[in-house]
Amino acid sequence: MTENGDSTTPRATAGVTRRTLLKAAGATALTAGAVTATTSSAAAEGRPYDAIVVGAGYAGGTVARELGARGMKVLVLEARGRIGGRIEPGTLAGQHIELGGGWFGPGQDLVASELRRYSLTTTEDVHATRMVMPGPGGYASHTPQEAGARLNSLFADFYAGSEQYFERPYEPLHRGDLLASVDRLSLADRIAQLGLTGVDHDWVSGATSVFAGGNRTGSLTGLAQWYQLAGGTYDKFLSVMSELPQGGMISILERMLRESGATVSLNSPVTAIRERGGRTQVEVRGGRVHEAPVVVLATPVNMWSTIAFEPGLPKVYADAAREGLGVPHATKLWLRVRGTSEAVSAQAPEGAPILLLIPQKELPDGRVFVAFTGPALDVSDPQAVRAAVRGLLPEARVVEYRAKEWHKDPYARGGWGLRRPGQLLRQLPDIQQPFGRVVFAGGDIASGWNGAFVEGALESGFRAAEQAAALAG
Repeated sequence: MTENGDSTTPRATAGVTRRTLLKAAGATALTAGAVTATTSSAAAEGRPYDAIVVGAGYAGGTVARELGARGMKVLVLEARGRIGGRIEPGTLAGQHIELGGGWFGPGQDLVASELRRYSLTTTEDVHATRMVMPGPGGYASHTPQEAGARLNSLFADFYAGSEQYFERPYEPLHRGDLLASVDRLSLADRIAQLGLTGVDHDWVSGATSVFAGGNRTGSLTGLAQWYQLAGGTYDKFLSVMSELPQGGMISILERMLRESGATVSLNSPVTAIRERGGRTQVEVRGGRVHEAPVVVLATPVNMWSTIAFEPGLPKVYADAAREGLGVPHATKLWLRVRGTSEAVSAQAPEGAPILLLIPQKELPDGRVFVAFTGPALDVSDPQAVRAAVRGLLPEARVVEYRAKEWHKDPYARGGWGLRRPGQLLRQLPDIQQPFGRVVFAGGDIASGWNGAFVEGALESGFRAAEQAAALAG
């Protein structure tokens, strides 16, 4: 397919071949260094393990390292042919890209500690020189200062009161008495409360829908807690997604797993977890069973419903598994464009094909952008993608793109975590507690930077490691 002589190649990550998976597994084994990565558990057969960790994302990596530091033998079972979970590196136009989580930020102390531990540095993301925002009759250009001032004012109203009900944002239940009246609200409910119309409505609804994957499913308290964790202004909130780590988002996790000494078994999706006679059995697809005194389940909450538990999960876990916590629509789109080298950022109203477009690397003949899409855009259709980009940047011509639809990923079944209305008060802190000899971990159930942040995965991983070590005796 061509446009004015330019080859436009969609490179969706669905439909990966078996050969590609095996290559990915090999690459993981090499980059993870001393990590023992296998495509089956045959290498681990006959070895006694003190703990089994399900999931090789940041929460699972933290647990494996912390238990390894206690002298425990750990088996990590990872469904994919790579480590990382919802962190996934890739390439486009010869540039490193992040198909999953992409940024750290200031004020995230656990991440900062890990960066120091492994002597890793960060660089700042590209600063936009122009912002395209919804206007009365289409889209209008603004300076970053103009758009930032208006967004700060709009969201000060939107999150008014959150400085009280999240007085201590790392302890989200501290003012449970105040939360009772707001935790039931969706983002759409809050927009309706304020009576927002016209451009104000489009600016707010577009910004919140990017993070929520839909304003009717995302909770007000979910985003309000992030807002207060960041410092209580919208520009500070955006700053926590502004730093790029040396070596990519996977860099800390690779070093964690190497240090852990754990055996990492790739291509090992777990189908059942059973507790019998003081031991816990974990069955992977194909029927192989592993045993250990304790199991740490470090997968997205949306994956819990794919695992058979014996005995069955109590209500708080079962409800979370049924309801889900990952945002219902999460498509990340990387684009190489010609026709502009300007670092322009664009935001659209909720329901638009592309909700947010962010400038990234400048190229000799254009620029790389990253975008987050709405459900209306079929990313498998190059013409639709080209039209969606031109709707925001008429001068831009898409040459190549890659898309990752996380809600279609079989081992994520949704995007980053964001609590739904009512889940905060109904789930915390019970969902963070062990059930028998099964311990639960993951950014989705963190107290602080939950859901969309590596910081939350680290927090949860440290807590789970302490719980697992106590259970293992």
